[in-house]
Amino acid sequence: MTRTLTHWTIEDYHRMIASGLLAGRQVELIDGQIVDMAPELPIHRATYRRGVKYLEALLGERAVIFSAAPITLPKHGEPQPDICVAVPPESRYDQRHPEPEDIYWLIEVSNSTLAYDLDEKAKLYAKSGIQDYWVLDIVNTQLWVHRNPHDGDYKSVVRVSTGTLTPLALPGIAIEVARLLG
Repeated sequence: MTRTLTHWTIEDYHRMIASGLLAGRQVELIDGQIVDMAPELPIHRATYRRGVKYLEALLGERAVIFSAAPITLPKHGEPQPDICVAVPPESRYDQRHPEPEDIYWLIEVSNSTLAYDLDEKAKLYAKSGIQDYWVLDIVNTQLWVHRNPHDGDYKSVVRVSTGTLTPLALPGIAIEVARLLG
């Protein structure tokens, strides 16, 4: 007997959430599969909270910063990146989550999920056309910068641990790597 997995749509997923079926569960929809999210250690939460505060102070009204909140990738699901830097105003997201055309860049904080964030999550975001995807590698104190998505992969992946970075969507901004790494 051949077994197949059920492929859930975003609409199915939203109905499950609305019905309470997923209440109290830490899950996200990835390529049609409802996936349990990794448990969060204090260093993980502290790192993305510091990052959110830094980016909010630095960017002000130029961007909306979401933390540990869903984004909608119309063909690929609803992951919950640790930080999403999105086009303002915040009111545009009153009835929907940010979608790829709304997203300046995404940041995942990784202390126990580095391989997943650098492989599966990177491919997911590249397939959806996310131009700038960063992974904060807590264990190795470095930042992985993924750019130029093409055919489901990023053509440019660079590791940095010092200096400043300029997000592709906000060329006048200098992000201090050390401030993100904490």
